[in-house]
Amino acid sequence: MSAVRKTAAPPTRDAVYGAAATLFSSRGFDGVSMDDIARGAGVNKAMIYYHFHSKAALYQEILGEMFHAVGERIRAVAASDATPERKLEQFVAAIAEAAEARPHFPPIWFREIAEEGAHLGPATMQEVAGIVQGLIAILQEGIRARRFRKVNPLLVHGGIVGPLLLFLASAGLRRRLENAGVPGAAQFTRDEVVAHVQRVTLALVEGRM
Repeated sequence: MSAVRKTAAPPTRDAVYGAAATLFSSRGFDGVSMDDIARGAGVNKAMIYYHFHSKAALYQEILGEMFHAVGERIRAVAASDATPERKLEQFVAAIAEAAEARPHFPPIWFREIAEEGAHLGPATMQEVAGIVQGLIAILQEGIRARRFRKVNPLLVHGGIVGPLLLFLASAGLRRRLENAGVPGAAQFTRDEVVAHVQRVTLALVEGRM
């Protein structure tokens, strides 16, 4: 299945997409039925099948839309005239902004990581691979310019994605931590986290840590 993006989607399709994204984020793929999605969207199951054909196709659409949005931005960043350092900073910002715009995504992706990507189709995996390949291109450019040292790209990728998604997925838990006596647990911002990840990532690839 190709990851078709939503353009001027009809209201019913949007309702199904939104209900499914919310349910998948809280229960995972296996914990959500088509009946659950129909109730959440206020439609009958026939309308879900009309727009998405199956639960798996709907799930792939939700994940694929996120990865496609990030991938398009990463490709533009990698092809730009910016310095390797600035491209790496923009890579971090692109992931943070896309994930923040889709609150359902961080918990869904954490579940998929825990389940070894069991529900990811080939098209979605290609979108994921394209993002990593974009990062590799940025790192290789920095190495050729003698600005970066050689570091395993997957180590760099994990060091970027992990903290960003953890922050975005943990708002409720951080509020509880603050209530339990951890000062400031719920107070730091997305911009602070992005800046921290950018600094740490650059320090790693520049050999300062």
